[in-house]
Amino acid sequence: MIDFQNGSVFKLKQNDEYSARVGDLLLPGEKIIGAFKALRDGVVFTDKRIIAVNVQGITGKKRDFTSLPYSKIVVFSVETAGSFDLDSELEMYFSGLGRVKFEFTGQTNVVEIARLIAGFVL
Repeated sequence: MIDFQNGSVFKLKQNDEYSARVGDLLLPGEKIIGAFKALRDGVVFTDKRIIAVNVQGITGKKRDFTSLPYSKIVVFSVETAGSFDLDSELEMYFSGLGRVKFEFTGQTNVVEIARLIAGFVL
């Protein structure tokens, strides 16, 4: 499993590459809402959960898929990009797991992601 306790886990940019990589893990009827990629790792938001993908090894063929259900989020927060700090952040606290933090680069609309999460959590 990914070690979410080591500060930010990913610096993510919108990219649909990981949509295909998690396709076999989706439940019948589960829909992908957004996919993001870092250098090797990625995160996919569906209408039921967040799937974090940790690519391992030199070849990158070994992957760890961590499923983070929205139903286990107890608190979440967003930090939008500023004038000089162009990164935005999403921080969530999961019951039984603790803090999970993702950093987004570029023009990611983290407020829209927060609205999505609020729709599932509240």
